[in-house]
Amino acid sequence: MTTWDGFEAFVTAPVAAPPLPGAPPRTLDERLAYHSRFVTVRTPVIEALARDVRTLMLLGRHQAVTARPSLIVTGPAAAGKTTALLQVGRVCHLAHTRRHGPAAAGHVPVAYVLVPPAASAKTLAVEFARYLGIPVTDRMSQAQITNAVVHTYTAARVQLVMIDEIHRLNPRTTTGAQTADLIKDLTERIGATFVYAGIDVTGTPLFTGVRGAQLAGRASLIDCGAFPARLGQHEPFHDLITAMENALDLHHHTPGTLPALAGYLHQRTAGRIGSLARLIRQASITALTDGTERITKTTLETIRLDHLAEQHHRPRPR
Repeated sequence: MTTWDGFEAFVTAPVAAPPLPGAPPRTLDERLAYHSRFVTVRTPVIEALARDVRTLMLLGRHQAVTARPSLIVTGPAAAGKTTALLQVGRVCHLAHTRRHGPAAAGHVPVAYVLVPPAASAKTLAVEFARYLGIPVTDRMSQAQITNAVVHTYTAARVQLVMIDEIHRLNPRTTTGAQTADLIKDLTERIGATFVYAGIDVTGTPLFTGVRGAQLAGRASLIDCGAFPARLGQHEPFHDLITAMENALDLHHHTPGTLPALAGYLHQRTAGRIGSLARLIRQASITALTDGTERITKTTLETIRLDHLAEQHHRPRPR
C-alpha cells in the first residue's frame, strides 16, 4: 500500500496555467482544445477529500476483516463532486506510479465505477468488471462475476475505488437492497478504500433502514455545496474566479475582468463550480472563434447555461 508520497506537493502546487513567458505560442486549435478541457482549480473540497482519502488509505492498510472506513462526497447537482473525485483519483494514481516506478506496470491503483440507472447487483458487478476489462458472459452468475472482480482487483493492486452516482441506489427496494449488499461485500473483500459521490445523499433512501445504518456508520460526509460569495473575511468565489482567469490563454483578455464580475457570476451560476467552469469555458471558446480574444460581460450574457443556472438567473414569470 502506498504512503502517497508527493501528496504535500499536490496540495501546495500552483494552479495549472497557460505557457510560461518565452514558451512557443500555441496554435488556435491547441488553445481551443486547452479551453475545452481547461484546468481543474484546486478547491477546499478537493483538498479536504485528498487529505481524508490519504488518511483512510493509511488507516485501512492493515484492516482485512471488516469493511474499511469510507467517504461520501455529497451536494447539489453541478457542484463539482465528480471533478473532485476524479482529481483525487488522479493524484493517487500519480503518487503510486512515482513511488513504485517501473514496478507499477500492470498495477491499477484507482478504479472508477458509475452506478447505472435502476442498477441491480449483477449489473453493478458487470460495471466493476468492465472497468478492468474482465471478460463477462450472459451465462455467468452474479457470484461468479463478483469473484472475478475481487480476484482481478486484488491482483491489480487497486487501492482506491470511486463509485459515482451513488444516489441512484434505493436500499428500500429488493433490487436496491441486493445492490447495497454487493457494495458491502466488495468493501470487505477488496483491500481498498471506497469513496462515493452522489446528489444530496442524506435526503435519499440511501441512509435509511439497516443497510443505510451500516453505510452511515462507516462513511464520513464531505459536503460539496455551492461556493459562498463571502465566508467571514474571505471571498472564496472571488478567489476561484481569479484562479480560473489566471489559467486563460486569450491574447487580448484584460486581467481582473472576471474577478470584477464576481457578484454577477455568483448570481449567474448560483455559486455552482460546474456551472461556472462551463460558463468560462464556453466564453473562452467564443472569444477564440470570433477573434476578440477576450471575455466580457456581454460575452457571458450571450451564453446559455444548464437549466438549473438559467432558472436561477432568469426565473420564468408566473
